[in-house]
Amino acid sequence: MNDPEFTEALETILHDLRAQHAVLPKIRVDAELGTVLYAPDGSGQGVSWLGGPSPEPLAHLADQVQDWAVEALWSAGAPAVWPHCPTHPNTHPLTATVAAGAAVWVCAQSGATVAAIGELGSMELARGESPSGMPSTSPHP
Repeated sequence: MNDPEFTEALETILHDLRAQHAVLPKIRVDAELGTVLYAPDGSGQGVSWLGGPSPEPLAHLADQVQDWAVEALWSAGAPAVWPHCPTHPNTHPLTATVAAGAAVWVCAQSGATVAAIGELGSMELARGESPSGMPSTSPHP
């Protein structure tokens, strides 16, 4: 796919995968299949882009990438939870949605907005956590 909006949206979501040290896809564009995300085990999942200026297409794409990431993590024998909910670690992933006119990750249990899609690492660092979601430790007390 040669759509700059799609490329930017996908990079925004990949930032969140990297921020939580989740598995990263190999991305291939095929004339027949479109854009496909491949896991380390070779399995792939196509993603579609709705396009447009509203936040809904970004949330929709984040939902597709999340589906891919959960399957890829499970296949790798890792906990199949991504993105991690900081309030309820290892119990449920965040949910991609639109709130207050922005594409965001929300806690599936409380509905609280955790971060804008593409800003997971920024939020963790602001709370004093490492990008993995674990509290950061300092060598000095």
